[in-house]
Amino acid sequence: MRRSGRYESARALIARLPGPLPALALKHREVLKFAVVGGTAFLVDNAVFYGLKLTVLEPKPVTAKVIAVLVATIVSYVLNREWSFRTRGGRERHHEAALFFLVSGVGLALNSVPLWISRYVFLLETPEVSLVTQEVADFMSAQVIGTLIAMVFRYWAFRKWVFPDEDAHPGRVRPAPAPEPKDEAA
Repeated sequence: MRRSGRYESARALIARLPGPLPALALKHREVLKFAVVGGTAFLVDNAVFYGLKLTVLEPKPVTAKVIAVLVATIVSYVLNREWSFRTRGGRERHHEAALFFLVSGVGLALNSVPLWISRYVFLLETPEVSLVTQEVADFMSAQVIGTLIAMVFRYWAFRKWVFPDEDAHPGRVRPAPAPEPKDEAA
């Protein structure tokens, strides 16, 4: 019962969107859910990254980034498995989890490379640059560029290898698409 109440609330919210957006949101709900999970993982990543980078791992920003991405990846797995890709699957849970963390490991490398390049190739760190320049460069390279590159890769890889079968869990309820609006003029 509770589940259908959430779907009704979601449908009511979607129905309030203007123009063609409701149909578009329903058609692309999986990628929208993935984006919400990604946003949540992004917040976790930022909190852990800056918490570590500004305290115990101040001299080691790449290590702080790696730890932050690992924590965010665990959060991401749980949310993606139980929400974004809940009707997908096709693998045993332990195999699925192993593939998820393997793909996420590649994503971790992709996420860390721009920060590594910023710090150790372009030397955008103090004392070569100001503290403000260093922090802006860290944010842009690690939190924006690295995250975007890793996000695109992960979405593609999760759908292709981790959760390959679209209707692997038929017992999990998936809301039906909203009915097409009727043409009142006809």
